[in-house]
Amino acid sequence: MARKTYVAAIQEALAEEMRRDPRVFLMGEDVRIGVFPSTRGLHAEFGGKRVIDTPISELAVAGAGIGAAVNGLRPIVDLMFGTFLYLAFDQIANQAGAMRFMYGGQTNVPLVLMAQNGAGSSAGHHHSQAVHQFFMNMPQIKVIMPSTPTDGKGLLKSAIRDDNPVLFLHSLSLGGKRSDVPENEYLIPIGEADIKRAGSDVTICTVGPTVYTALGAAKTLSREGIEAEVIDLRSLSPWDKGAVLDSVAKTGRFVAVDESFPSCSAASEWAATVAEAVFSQLKAPVQRVTNKDVPMPFSPALEKAVLPGEADVIAAVHKTMAYS
Repeated sequence: MARKTYVAAIQEALAEEMRRDPRVFLMGEDVRIGVFPSTRGLHAEFGGKRVIDTPISELAVAGAGIGAAVNGLRPIVDLMFGTFLYLAFDQIANQAGAMRFMYGGQTNVPLVLMAQNGAGSSAGHHHSQAVHQFFMNMPQIKVIMPSTPTDGKGLLKSAIRDDNPVLFLHSLSLGGKRSDVPENEYLIPIGEADIKRAGSDVTICTVGPTVYTALGAAKTLSREGIEAEVIDLRSLSPWDKGAVLDSVAKTGRFVAVDESFPSCSAASEWAATVAEAVFSQLKAPVQRVTNKDVPMPFSPALEKAVLPGEADVIAAVHKTMAYS
């Protein structure tokens, strides 16, 4: 294995899949020069017919990607920021996710939509919102949000090979994260969680950059004698209910940590599922840790105050542990 950054792992996944399958191509705003490093250098290898700069019209770009997908190609559409997905919402919700179902399975939609999701880089509200919870609510749209270079590469390759539309979300705050990435070919199945830390006292469920928040909190809690199990879902739709419920059945306590607004967050879905499925095995009420319910500030200090922090996770765990 070689130790690589998240950005390098994503670059590798894109290049390997484009070499493997001539139907795979990349399109988006400024992908030719690679404004985001994950697409940098691809134009030099694959040329202008497979790395295509588009106008600044997210609705049109998403529509072009959907059209290419249903006609036999396998497009990767880079829409840059998660908040820009709002501008393509109609194409994603009414077309990409519905076509295969409405046409009785007569067509596939092998489309990957890539975007930076969430805060952490002090880019202000228009570039820092977490949007994953909206797309979890759409049937037939798969949603992925890895936290490590290893997971990012394996999941992106699986997404590109999937015959359904996949939303691949990643955070600017993870670009420099490093992990050991296998040199050989590998895939990570969509919808399969990973236990990043084993524990017996409380289950912490999370995804994306808040995985590191949860792990930091778990390290502090361990010094207090509380062993937290940290589950990185990696995929939000479908999500690995079995892994979470098995863990909660063991620990009896559950804390959901999610970088989104409190109402109708991903954390809300996880908490509701746990409460419905293993209520009799819970030793304490479930807890949610999310963003504060305000637009994302530009100020680094205020942004940090809005996002879920280690202290917030620790407080939620302490609340569950207060129940005997």
